[in-house]
Amino acid sequence: MSNQFRCVKRDLQPNEKFDLIAIMFISIDGIDGCGKSTQVQLLARWFEQRGQHALTVRDPGGTTLGESLREILLQRVEIPLGSTAEMLLFMASRAQLVEEVIEPAIAKGSHVISDRYLLSTVAYQACAGGLDPETIWRVGEIATRGTSPDRTFLLDLDPDRAFARIQSKLDRLESRGLDYMRKVREGFLEQGKRLGARLVVVDANQTPQAIHQQIISSLVSL
Repeated sequence: MSNQFRCVKRDLQPNEKFDLIAIMFISIDGIDGCGKSTQVQLLARWFEQRGQHALTVRDPGGTTLGESLREILLQRVEIPLGSTAEMLLFMASRAQLVEEVIEPAIAKGSHVISDRYLLSTVAYQACAGGLDPETIWRVGEIATRGTSPDRTFLLDLDPDRAFARIQSKLDRLESRGLDYMRKVREGFLEQGKRLGARLVVVDANQTPQAIHQQIISSLVSL
């Protein structure tokens, strides 16, 4: 398996008592620069401290196929990608991730925390990229075999603030600029409504620890 995810566990100490969280598939999403990756790792560490397995994955990526597709999608800008081809490559990576990693992990009793999932493709490739959202939801249902997160945390942040946080060279999607990212943000908020109570919108214009506290408060209240 790829080294882009990890399984973490820590044995409880004798005097520690926690109410265990039922096995969950969780996704953390939002525009680039919103702090997703930090929250994925903080949440995994929180589960670890409670003595529970937590597998972290990234989408696209997380498998040999997925990492190759991620390279093409984000870094190989010299390779032209039409909007439909781009969407389908994201779906191919996700399909492999679900079959090879996510479903087996859940079956073995591990939480799974994904850095992005299907909602991202709807926001980026439909709402900002011009494809039909309903079509992407339908293709996504096939690609994921109906495997959906029990809870999606959407880290909402103004694109201007998000871009100011990005330190590395911009990838293919980030290079599309602020107007594109504003449409992505609007897409997340609008299409996220489709998830109903499974979606939690978190103000990402806070410290990482404050965001983390909101996330775990939502989980322990289930």
